Amino acid sequence: MRTQTGTAILLEDYRPSDYQIDKVDLAFSLDAQETLVTSILSMRRAEGVAEGAPLVLHGDELELVSIAINDTALSEDGYELSADGISINKLPANDVFTLKIVTRINPTANKKLMGLYRTSGNFCTQCEAEGFRRITYYLDRPDILSVFTVRIEGDSKTVPLLLSNGNCTDKGALENGRHFAVWHDPHPKPAYLFALFAGDLGVLKDRFKTRSGRDVTLEIYVEHGKEPRAAYAMDSLIRSMKWDEEVYGCEYDLDIFMIVAVSDFNMGAMENKGLNVFNDKYVLADPETATDQDYANIEAIIAHEYFHNWTGNRITCRDWFQLCLKEGLTVYRDHSFSADMRSAPVKRIAEVRGLRAHQFPEDAGPLAHPVRPRRYSEINNFYTSTVYEKGSEVVGMFKTIVGEEGYKRALDLYFERHDGDAATIEDFIKCFEDATGADLKQFSLWYDQAGTPNLAIETNYDEAHKRFTVNIAQSLKSSVVTGDVEPMHIPVRFGLVGPQGNDLAYSGVTGADVTGDVIHVREPKHSIHFEGVEQEPVISLLRGFSAPVTIIPERADSELAFLARHDNDEFARWEALSSLAMRQLRQATHDVESGKAVKSSPELTTILYEILSDETLEPAYRALCLSLPSEADIAREIGSDINPDAIYTARSQILDDIAKECLATLQATYAKLNPAKPFVPDATSAGIRSLRNTILGLIVRATGDVELAAKHFSNADNMTDRADALSVLALQAPDAEETALALETFRAGYADNPIVMDKWFAIQAMIPGGGALERVEQLSKSDSFSWENPNRVRALIGSFSVGNPTGFNRADGVGYRFLCDATARLDDINPQVAARLITAMRSWRNLEKKRSDFALEALKSLLSKEKLSRDVRDILERTLA
Repeated sequence: MRTQTGTAILLEDYRPSDYQIDKVDLAFSLDAQETLVTSILSMRRAEGVAEGAPLVLHGDELELVSIAINDTALSEDGYELSADGISINKLPANDVFTLKIVTRINPTANKKLMGLYRTSGNFCTQCEAEGFRRITYYLDRPDILSVFTVRIEGDSKTVPLLLSNGNCTDKGALENGRHFAVWHDPHPKPAYLFALFAGDLGVLKDRFKTRSGRDVTLEIYVEHGKEPRAAYAMDSLIRSMKWDEEVYGCEYDLDIFMIVAVSDFNMGAMENKGLNVFNDKYVLADPETATDQDYANIEAIIAHEYFHNWTGNRITCRDWFQLCLKEGLTVYRDHSFSADMRSAPVKRIAEVRGLRAHQFPEDAGPLAHPVRPRRYSEINNFYTSTVYEKGSEVVGMFKTIVGEEGYKRALDLYFERHDGDAATIEDFIKCFEDATGADLKQFSLWYDQAGTPNLAIETNYDEAHKRFTVNIAQSLKSSVVTGDVEPMHIPVRFGLVGPQGNDLAYSGVTGADVTGDVIHVREPKHSIHFEGVEQEPVISLLRGFSAPVTIIPERADSELAFLARHDNDEFARWEALSSLAMRQLRQATHDVESGKAVKSSPELTTILYEILSDETLEPAYRALCLSLPSEADIAREIGSDINPDAIYTARSQILDDIAKECLATLQATYAKLNPAKPFVPDATSAGIRSLRNTILGLIVRATGDVELAAKHFSNADNMTDRADALSVLALQAPDAEETALALETFRAGYADNPIVMDKWFAIQAMIPGGGALERVEQLSKSDSFSWENPNRVRALIGSFSVGNPTGFNRADGVGYRFLCDATARLDDINPQVAARLITAMRSWRNLEKKRSDFALEALKSLLSKEKLSRDVRDILERTLA
């Protein structure tokens, strides 16, 4: 199938490769402009493939120097070069042969940051998904598993470090001031897991003894002088290794595990076997430069990439349609790890907020796709929230359905059965069925149907017969699915909450499969009858957010208020409060648009006051409750004809009212909260800081006391307090002298720290109002901004387009034109980052007509550009379809 973006790859067209590569010997002679790569491939024709079948290798922007089979050079008529690779027609009759290819590449000119590139004078690789083909000609597909041996040669002074996957088997000096190192990885792997780093960095070292007694060297490489800032990353790594042994029985399998941190990187990190390459913002941390959220991100991402050693590396995916197999499972594992390390309820709320902010809009818009897509034009565009976060939710539902012990048996079987395999979703599901006896055919629809299911709930209590009836109807609407959709298997965790706040017992149940505290919704409609319920309950549904669905119609205010006060499931309690607040915010938005006065609900304010005052609740949990749904949350709930200015005004007025009503308690609590000193990044201290800083913002709202925020900023002894105070100043008093002074003080203090300066850019990018675009344009022209650094682009342009609804969605449409122009400029440098940037406009149809017209005009203008990358064109075509 052809599209403007090229050939659409279809899941149904998958077939195994005609050739396998059993062993790879790579030799790199590193040079800034002319690196020579010698690849010796031990080839094998697959069983049943006809003699003489052409061998087609992938290649991208390579210069072919030479090619030989069994040490005999191929003549020019023996192969055919194209923009996508090389086709070799003259092959030996033998099933087994050796293919030697020499290519020349320019790492300095590689601004796409895919393949082998230079950053800050260092050589680095990024090969997932299809970057290895930018290094040498190869069968660059996940199901080609090979044993790699890599020899790296470079200048001893400029690149004293020569690192690759596996264990170092040899190294030494060469003539002319050069040296070499040889690395061997005994575990067969696909090319996307290949990694190389050569450069000059400092190192932090430690050791870990596995449960079987293997002594593993741990090394984290960072810029010289920054080694102490890698200490938390090292601590996180050691805790991850220990946790994976204890919880999943997964033990590390090499003599060394390395992490390299670089500043120019398209992603957060990459799980290359034994040599993880990281964006340095997810490695470097100390109290002076990192916020509590930075510490939490480092802990989670270090764990995620380490956990990939088994769920991604030892067991990889057969093809890129199975991406969720490794990513969804590994996200679930890192979420579980963080929940064990920190507060499980707070972590779960954060996960759900992220899912709703990113994945729900994806599911509801033109970029929607199933957890396992069935077609793609550009695989880089499918590293999405649906694959990662919704994929994780699917794994969580597996666990809910089969139980804790069933989940453990299934994963043990998965590791035993598929170690060393390139597996599929069907393989994964089969392990659950074989280990537990469960029939998961219907449940597997979660991988194949796009969209967010809706549950319509009705309840009735028959006091005479002590029967409580719950009617549940499921439906699924999808912007990309035509025709009928099949009913899903949805596990709904529940509780029957009695008048005193306790969960009520029942003597029996009919009408649906109920196991323990889970209702298994399988049919379009269910009527579930709970017998022997002595008092009329309020049903608490989706406890722990047991399935990624929405509930309609909205529940009565009285039920939400009751659950917000009494539900013993902390997630469900927060959910009830959030739903109650959302109803008020939507009404307030309507009132603003209608010219009516906006006033907060006394019930909502009272509940928030009670939560603020309840010191039995975790500070972090109280902070989440006080934050209320965001502008983006409100827009998502409204769904169509969205006016961002009205949403901003409504939310601001509701928060102002709440802050004024609770002011005395806010001020008393602010004065009383004192995080431990010196700074520690543990969950308890982070929660106290979160609550105190949230309260600071509310006090400034109620009083206009800019001096309090300025004092909080100047007295801060850590980046969390400093950055949060700066945000309060910038977002609530952008024109105040105190704000200008704080911004300049921050800039002057951290001008030489790129990671911290990204925060400075991001905070200013999110200042609301009509002047936001001019501010962002000015910042984009400053000496501190670089279009070639993905982190800086995301901090400024990304924060503006995603985190500043009023500034970006300006009524005259100039924000849309700015983003499209920025995307076109960035597309010439780094198409992957450009494509992710333009997804900010995926919900353009939901805007009110004037804005949506402007957005459509800007998108069409961008699409009309002659030289668009496949990455960006694919996003645009789907966004406009």
